[in-house]
Amino acid sequence: MTVRNAGAPGAWESWAGTLDQTYESSSGTVRWGRLGPDDGPPLVLLHGTPWSSYTWREIARALAQRFRVHVWDMPGYGTSAMSDGQDVSLAAQGRIFAELLGHWGLGADAAHQPAVVAHDFGGCVALRAHLLHGARYARLALVDVVALAPWGSPAYRLLGQQAEVFRQLPPALHEALVREYVASASARGLDPRVLDALAEPWLGEAGQGAFYRQIQQNDQRFTDEIEGRYGEVEAPVLVCWGTADTWIPVDRAHRLAGLIPGARLELIEGAGHLVQEDAPAQLAAVLLEFLHGSAR
Repeated sequence: MTVRNAGAPGAWESWAGTLDQTYESSSGTVRWGRLGPDDGPPLVLLHGTPWSSYTWREIARALAQRFRVHVWDMPGYGTSAMSDGQDVSLAAQGRIFAELLGHWGLGADAAHQPAVVAHDFGGCVALRAHLLHGARYARLALVDVVALAPWGSPAYRLLGQQAEVFRQLPPALHEALVREYVASASARGLDPRVLDALAEPWLGEAGQGAFYRQIQQNDQRFTDEIEGRYGEVEAPVLVCWGTADTWIPVDRAHRLAGLIPGARLELIEGAGHLVQEDAPAQLAAVLLEFLHGSAR
């Protein structure tokens, strides 16, 4: 695993210390951690791209008052392994998530089925693990998720198609691109310290390669394979969306909720794609209300 972030601890390093456990997956070392009471109902948080578990830090701490919260960085993201030739596709992430649940002893029976909260492509990962790999959930919350075609902006597709070219950008230009890209996910503007922390994993030689690798490997076929099966999801489902999401417009929330039997739809006014940053208190309240049934 590449070691980064030398120097005085900052927001990123402080959160990274929470991920004090490892799991050796087929795509490299996964870093993960737990918060909350040992006897709390299990809850797992899934991040998306180009994020890491850092985006869940405030929500995780709030939910840890009642739940045993599991957080993890997917291979190729955050503090987890980044390497040339690494499989970081959505197919790999869905398979690894199912394996990780087994490693945690979650989902084997009804008493140990976790609640799952997923953001961005974490939604696809959670849905693939459930529909293709047999992962079972007590409840599933899908927050501004990648789940329905079409997805991927023209700029996103260009970065994937020309990944080898963008990998050769001078570091300063790469950093400027990453910071501008990340900032565009917020409708209300990111605190500069948060922007620094979100960009940090993608800087340096390993991070720059990993940034374009994951975009290059993400493909709509991974949601196309499961989109027709959303009606099979039996766990209670919450679809939660920021109304000002410019990355995945809110009309997808209505479409997705309509495809999943009994799904509940909650909209957070004025929040962008990074609803965890734009409206953390509102999101935590919505999630706590939805998850209350699995905390009994």
